Amino acid sequence: MAASSTYDVFLSFRRGYTGDSFVSNLYKSLCKRGIHTFKDDEMLLKRKESIATLLNAIEESRIAIVVLSHNYASSYFCLDELARILHCQTKGLLVIPVFYKVHPSDVRHQKGSYGEALTMNQKKFEDMEKVQKWKMALHQVANLSGYHIEDGVGYEYKFIKRIVDDVYDKITRDSFTHVSDYPIGLQSQVLEVRKLLDFGSEDGVHMIGIHGMGGIGKSILARAVYNDLIGENFDGLCFLENVREKTNKHGLKHLQSILLSQILEEKDINFTSTQQGISKIKYRLKMKKVLLVLDDVNKPDQLQAVAGGCDWFGPGSRIIITTRDNKLLENHRVTMTYEVKGLNDNDALQLLKWKAFRNEKADPDYELALNRLVTYASGLPLALEVIGGSLVGKSIEGWKTAIQQYEMIRKRDILNMLKVSFDALEEEEKSVFLNIAFFLEGHALTLVEYILHACYDRSMKHHIGMLVERSLLKFDYFDNRLKMHDLLRDMSRIVWKELQKEPGNNSRLWLHKDVIHVSNNNRIFESEINHLVFSISAIQRIVGSYANTFKRMKTPEKHDKKFQFLNHFLQSLRALIWFRISSNCLPSSLDNLLKKYETLTVMNFDECRILTQLPDQAY
Repeated sequence: MAASSTYDVFLSFRRGYTGDSFVSNLYKSLCKRGIHTFKDDEMLLKRKESIATLLNAIEESRIAIVVLSHNYASSYFCLDELARILHCQTKGLLVIPVFYKVHPSDVRHQKGSYGEALTMNQKKFEDMEKVQKWKMALHQVANLSGYHIEDGVGYEYKFIKRIVDDVYDKITRDSFTHVSDYPIGLQSQVLEVRKLLDFGSEDGVHMIGIHGMGGIGKSILARAVYNDLIGENFDGLCFLENVREKTNKHGLKHLQSILLSQILEEKDINFTSTQQGISKIKYRLKMKKVLLVLDDVNKPDQLQAVAGGCDWFGPGSRIIITTRDNKLLENHRVTMTYEVKGLNDNDALQLLKWKAFRNEKADPDYELALNRLVTYASGLPLALEVIGGSLVGKSIEGWKTAIQQYEMIRKRDILNMLKVSFDALEEEEKSVFLNIAFFLEGHALTLVEYILHACYDRSMKHHIGMLVERSLLKFDYFDNRLKMHDLLRDMSRIVWKELQKEPGNNSRLWLHKDVIHVSNNNRIFESEINHLVFSISAIQRIVGSYANTFKRMKTPEKHDKKFQFLNHFLQSLRALIWFRISSNCLPSSLDNLLKKYETLTVMNFDECRILTQLPDQAY
């Protein structure tokens, strides 16, 4: 936990039967060493007015020592407390289990006295959900690094000294990093990343990547995993945050000096060149077991400068890289990767409640508003936190007003963070992204590739792949469609407005009012219109702006006159995409239209009604 925590250690144990003297001696030794320790007393939990005190003590501690004796699981108070401790682990609480004369396998698989105790508690409470929560907590704590004290093996005072020395070292190093005020839905992801880190030989160097779109929670997950791993006796620790920003401001040598300074606990480490930094890192760390997190990496040279290969570090090292660009990980030969998922509706709702009400419960009057906002945020933790924070203390009427504003205009600070990924693209990749965002999101990959081929030739496959790798697009393997997060789609609208202040200078026209503006002001020859999209309502409003009498024309000959004003657009048009238009809205001779304008190579009529035959070029 943070350095300002009230307690250094929260000591959890089962009073009575076995281990009382051990716990008492451990507590005295911790206090004698100057380690501020909260000693759990089960009697506190039996007085309801003291439960809050106990829970606060867990929240306000930096380390929890859990003494698992043979009778620990017989107390449902202890089991509830253990579940709470492990929940706080995601906030930065370091958990150290002490297996006092019990086998970790019995705890992990609930055998022996632990199996008997759970069976007894299950009969007593008949609450399978609670029992399952206890089982998961026991399984989880048994997988953590700790101490195993066997009966008749060694002296207890020596074990106590080792524990106290270890705790003192961890506290004085002050290595913990704050994760999140509300780490909801995080623990399951921490366990998944731990599985990747533990895959294979324990002595090997494991380098894994955590990737996903901006605002999805990559850094939070990395911090939680980092805190979860601190207790595994590393020779050196370093959480190198904001790699992209630090590189832009200070350069690669600055990254290298931070890394070595933190791991070696030395000051004033400087280099004359990046290459010298590489040599020093490899030389000084090749025999050290290190825990290193490189957060928000966006360029290959950053990885090459501070973590060029697994052979740079000693056996047992763990290297974690977070990035929006999965291709970056692939090129660096990082084979173990984890994609951060958005929150499900239940977790999203819980996070929003905590952020807005500082509580997991809310007045029923807010239920509808909460659900609308959960739908709006689409599982993005960043969006939920920003929204929830802006609604603190507001009445239900204030919520309704805010929802209307949110649904009309997305929050700028969310979109600006997402825009970082867009700004890092090459110019042609930006163009492909905007075209998909405006016109093609949600359509089959084959159709998207065919349409974009008219503008980008074969390179469009590469561009689409890069956008998927950088989490700006998502390919749904189930239905073979390209999809995009709602907030990313909205971000594209802001980019579009910033880049094109004058519709006549646009390379793509999306709104019917801009088509009218360009046409009325004869700006077509000053622009290069590559893409034009219409809906039924847009067609009706555009046509109506020229002459209301057009709506009353019934004959095919007069009907075609409605579209004569589009002819000058078609002179530079490559792709025309018309969605949901019925046949009576179209010109009678599309094939002649296509033959007249040779640059128009693609026409798409997806979801158009009553269309039975189109020229070959239109597919």
